[in-house]
Amino acid sequence: MKDYQLIAILIAIFYLAIFAVGIYLLVLIIKSLKKYIGSKEVRQEKEVIIKSLSEALRENRIRCTMTQEFVAEALGVSRQAVSKWENGTSEPSTSNLIALAKLYGISAEDLIRGIHSKSSQDKDINLTKGDEK
Repeated sequence: MKDYQLIAILIAIFYLAIFAVGIYLLVLIIKSLKKYIGSKEVRQEKEVIIKSLSEALRENRIRCTMTQEFVAEALGVSRQAVSKWENGTSEPSTSNLIALAKLYGISAEDLIRGIHSKSSQDKDINLTKGDEK
C-alpha cells in the first residue's frame, strides 16, 4: 500500500511540474506579445527608413543611368541582391553601402543624410495628419 501512495505522490508532483512549466511558458508568451505590440512605433520607423534607403538607392542608380546588372557586377554581388536593396526587402552591408555611394558619385554621408531627412519629413507629415484629426 505504501508503494502505491509513493507512486501516486510522485505522479502528482510530475503533473504539478508540467503544469508549472506550462504556466511559465504562457507568461513568457504574454510578455513577448506585449513587448511586440509595444514596439509598433519602432517597427514602423524602421520600415520608413528601409523604404527611404531603397528609394535613395533606386533614385541614384537611375540618376546615373545604370542598370541593376551593372551595379551588381561593379560591387561583386548578384542582381537579385541589388533588387532586394531597392525593393526594401533587405539592406546592403556597410561596405556595400560605401561602394554604392562611390559608384553613384556621392559620399556615403550624403546618401545616409538624405535617408534621415526623408524619415524626419515623414514623421513631420504624420504629426500634422494627427493634428488634423
